[in-house]
Amino acid sequence: MTEKLFTPIKLGAIEAANRVAMAPLTRNRADNDTAEVAEMHVEYYRQRAGAGLIISEASQISAEGKGYIQTPGIYTEGQVRAWRKVTDAVHAEGGKIVIQLWHVGRISHTSLQPDGQAPVAPSALNAGVKTFTANGFEETSDPRALDTSEMDRIVYDFAHAAEMAIRAGFDGVEVHAANGYLLDQFLKTGSNKRDDEYGGSLENRARLLMQVMGAVTKAIGGDRTGIRLSPFSPANGISDDDPQETFEYVIEHLNQFNLAYLHMVEGATGGSRELAEGQSIDALRQIFDGPYIANNGYDRDMALRAVATGHADMIAIGRPFIANPDLVERYKQNAPLNEGDRNTYYGGARSGYTDYPTLAE
Repeated sequence: MTEKLFTPIKLGAIEAANRVAMAPLTRNRADNDTAEVAEMHVEYYRQRAGAGLIISEASQISAEGKGYIQTPGIYTEGQVRAWRKVTDAVHAEGGKIVIQLWHVGRISHTSLQPDGQAPVAPSALNAGVKTFTANGFEETSDPRALDTSEMDRIVYDFAHAAEMAIRAGFDGVEVHAANGYLLDQFLKTGSNKRDDEYGGSLENRARLLMQVMGAVTKAIGGDRTGIRLSPFSPANGISDDDPQETFEYVIEHLNQFNLAYLHMVEGATGGSRELAEGQSIDALRQIFDGPYIANNGYDRDMALRAVATGHADMIAIGRPFIANPDLVERYKQNAPLNEGDRNTYYGGARSGYTDYPTLAE
């Protein structure tokens, strides 16, 4: 009997061949000036097209949305042309790929911003973490609070990026509202101290996210739009007074958009899956009306079990995909995995990027 993990699934308009997603993995190899992907990206993603769904590395929706060196964008014609080579290669291998739309907000540095300006955020509060610049890891710069009049611009940038993504051949988009980046910063009380219609109450803190989702789904359809949330993660200096209440509200209101999927980080991003008393992933996922993609520290056995028991419809796997381009085939055969070289995770060229062997090799 075929394990359910290896059976097809429909995510809105996207028909995936199996239930193993490649999670978004920032690798810092795009051109730093144009934010365009290169020929090595084409090979990297083509090699991993055996995933049921590839969720691309996070890609900024505007120059202002950038928070790390050598990350790609999806807002210029050149970026569209460069990404088109990637999507064509993935589709030629029978794969499906969506792009993760990203605005980092305060997780940035003036050296990464247009004209050296301050990063933007809900409130002028430094995250107190480090980001990756041309000088290595540096403290994030003090942000400025976005003016109420600027919200329409942020919403437009997300919708424009989604339209560009479809032109670039992506099967859909994933809105990045997790891990302490801009949309998460608005949602959570630790980073949002506003006193206008975008701060204070739960409705107000969720307003920008709902406007973004409305604009993106209007532009390309809810059935081609997913979202990533990290309700309980402290990633990038983020916190919330009552994350369970916050995300019960958020997920309930996301249902209006008939999304392709909800992709959720279970616990601390890249860390512990343990939750505090009163926090429940199960309670949150049951609110969502569509397919649920689970993420955070899953191995083969956990993935098989989670899908078989109905905890999740699909499992997103991150770092194992770095060293194992044929990860799904290895999971099918219960074959050993290659070990990744951490020294080449961020930045560099093809070494540690496109040169990991498959089982056949």
